[in-house]
Amino acid sequence: MSLLDSRPSPVLEPVLLPTALPPLPAALPPPAGPGPGRPQLWLVATAAHEETAARYAPLVLGPAELARAEEFRRPTDRATYLCAHVGLRRVLGNHLGVAPRTVSVARAPCPGCGEPHGRPVLQDGPLHFSLSHCEGLSLIAVAATPVGVDVEPVPDPRTLLEAADVVHPLEAAELAALAPALRPAAFARVWTRKEAYLKGLGIGLGADPSAEYVGAGPAPAAPGGWLLADIAVPPGHRAAVAVRRDEAGGTGPD
Repeated sequence: MSLLDSRPSPVLEPVLLPTALPPLPAALPPPAGPGPGRPQLWLVATAAHEETAARYAPLVLGPAELARAEEFRRPTDRATYLCAHVGLRRVLGNHLGVAPRTVSVARAPCPGCGEPHGRPVLQDGPLHFSLSHCEGLSLIAVAATPVGVDVEPVPDPRTLLEAADVVHPLEAAELAALAPALRPAAFARVWTRKEAYLKGLGIGLGADPSAEYVGAGPAPAAPGGWLLADIAVPPGHRAAVAVRRDEAGGTGPD
């Protein structure tokens, strides 16, 4: 699913297919109007964008973003950051009908404390968006309601020793019931679902990730008032998107 759909959607497919973002200078297709419960998803592969993103970054990104990119010590991390943020500016500019550099992004108030460090938002316009990246890969989500997206590499089995402390008790039981070889990918599936939901809320990991149940099985369990789906990404990774239900569109909170 590559374009925002204008039809109401009370549920999402369990797995969504993102659209590969074309490298610069290719133009993006005309954007569709935002629709309730239908996120637009873009996949940005660093290897495909690294050269052009580095060249266009000074023309697209602001001083703060360029300074942040220079803080990365590993060239691969710097390249992924530039590809992700140049890609985000292109996608948002395409929706708003403005030059990517002129897109103005701010921070919403944190739901927990009210301080301005919640999820990133556009200062003007009805669109909501989310960005996530790990080494070599980025995902961008755009929706008509608050949205969160997350992509992560499948962890090494040794990192799962503390998994029971960060997932819901039912998820811990589901992971424990799996064969050991299947647990790393299943844990990454759980974790990306949780982080996508928490990013959509604007809280992120400031909240207890074990409080909400999202499930370790093939089909995610969405918290009340939200839609949740996995995203098809390259092998060795897992990803998910969470989008808030639109009450006006007939898909209000459960």
